[in-house]
Amino acid sequence: MIAIKPHHFVDIVTALGAGQTTYEAHPYGHALHTVANAILANRDVMLRIEIGADDICLPCRHNVNGACDDTLNNAANPKIPRSKGEYNLMLDQRWSERLGITQGDEMTARDLCALISTRMGDISDIYREIAPEAVVKRHAELTGGIRAFLAQRAA
Repeated sequence: MIAIKPHHFVDIVTALGAGQTTYEAHPYGHALHTVANAILANRDVMLRIEIGADDICLPCRHNVNGACDDTLNNAANPKIPRSKGEYNLMLDQRWSERLGITQGDEMTARDLCALISTRMGDISDIYREIAPEAVVKRHAELTGGIRAFLAQRAA
């Protein structure tokens, strides 16, 4: 069972649509590389929706007592909160509402991806703080990632 924030799962699928199929360790010490590689290796791995610190966040040097103390460089876009934790929570709340999921829900990665496929719609209101052209690119990559993710059948 992998505990995962909705936006982390969306980011993994979006990166897949951009061509990323492997991950390496990051200097922050978070576990994106192990979680993403596990999900991409087994589309039927069980996930538990987490709105707080998930399995990616837990070993990160910016995880302080379950809260992210990292900051974002928002000088070019003051609509994005300076706190990465605050911004990520906003994204997770928006994705959770869109998908009809809540803290603790359990499903396979394949089922979560299929749910995103059917309910994502126009993602510009989820990513309302970023430039429209960036949202268009993200939507295209997410759509491509969904296709690639769901195309791989169970072993």
